Amino acid sequence: MSCLRTDVVALYVDPLGPYPRLVAEWYDETRDARTYAGPLPVVAHPPCGPWGRNSFACTKQDAGAFAHALEMVQRFGGILEHPEGSRAFAAHGIWPTEVVDQVRWGHACRKRTWLYAVRCMPAGPLPPARAPTHWCRKRPGQVVPSGIRMASKQIRRRTPPAFAVWLLDTAAKAGAPAREAA
Repeated sequence: MSCLRTDVVALYVDPLGPYPRLVAEWYDETRDARTYAGPLPVVAHPPCGPWGRNSFACTKQDAGAFAHALEMVQRFGGILEHPEGSRAFAAHGIWPTEVVDQVRWGHACRKRTWLYAVRCMPAGPLPPARAPTHWCRKRPGQVVPSGIRMASKQIRRRTPPAFAVWLLDTAAKAGAPAREAA
């Protein structure tokens, strides 16, 4: 029997990713995250397609999900995660509180990620730096190191389980004072 966390909620997650095995309450496309009304702190992974470099090609992801995720993090505390360079941050008048490389938690790529945290600090020190085995994308003029392979879309979109646990541990710190005051 597994013990799922009940002190934090995961919003806009992949049902095949790590969150369904870690938290009791999680929302994917099928279970609309916009129905979450609190009171627990959240880890939010809103769709990045509408806010990235290739947003012109993104026709199936909801750009409004970022605003909802941001509202939930600001209202209940927690942490919002989006790719480095996401235009959503500037569009919503915020700036990342932390920038991390997911390779530290076992991702195949460096996958630089912006985090926006409310009422919580990182859950302990960052894991030690690791060398990537894959490259997320090659930009014009960029040289991919020898021995490094290009990552598939599936590899790029994965959230390492250890990173998910770290995000959940971080977000959970936002909940205790707010719930005690209620």
